[in-house]
Amino acid sequence: MLLIRRKIKIETERLTLRTPIHSDFRAWTALRVKSQSYLVPWEPTWADDHLTRKAFTNRVYWASRSISSGTAMPLFLIRREDQSLIGAITLDNIRRGPSQAATLGYWTGEPFARQGYMREAIGAVVHQAFTRLDLSRVEAACLPENAASRGLLEKTGFKYEGVAQSYLQIEGRWRTHVLYAALRSDRRGKTEAG
Repeated sequence: MLLIRRKIKIETERLTLRTPIHSDFRAWTALRVKSQSYLVPWEPTWADDHLTRKAFTNRVYWASRSISSGTAMPLFLIRREDQSLIGAITLDNIRRGPSQAATLGYWTGEPFARQGYMREAIGAVVHQAFTRLDLSRVEAACLPENAASRGLLEKTGFKYEGVAQSYLQIEGRWRTHVLYAALRSDRRGKTEAG
């Protein structure tokens, strides 16, 4: 198993993907508040303390522990031209042994949506998963009606695999999700993900 460094930094054409730090609190909170109505329909219900400094501090500590233990790779997307926080992407539930797989999750603040930033980030994280972490499979799931997320996954080389009933609680109720995966050695057709 490859150990992941505590601090991760991945550069793409326009972005720096890096581990969250305590000083990101104000930018993160402002972006989440500004994008709340845009994000809430697609995310698990926000806890009452979701936007507090304490909850954010716990998030930063969780990120550090997860990276150190090799169980997750949570990253913030920073636009290099102005150092704006524009969203986040997480490679979570990293499984070793015969599985060598992980689950991908992501969000973009509404002002930065549909500008190709997340496509860039997904490509970089999946490349990292296959080349540096030696994973074989990266999975992702989204609500069936989330056409933007489904299109994004397909554009980044993920292939539709099926449906998971009652997969996650979104807005307080169990919701069915569509499942996608990118494989390091994909025999299902050409993929740009690896």
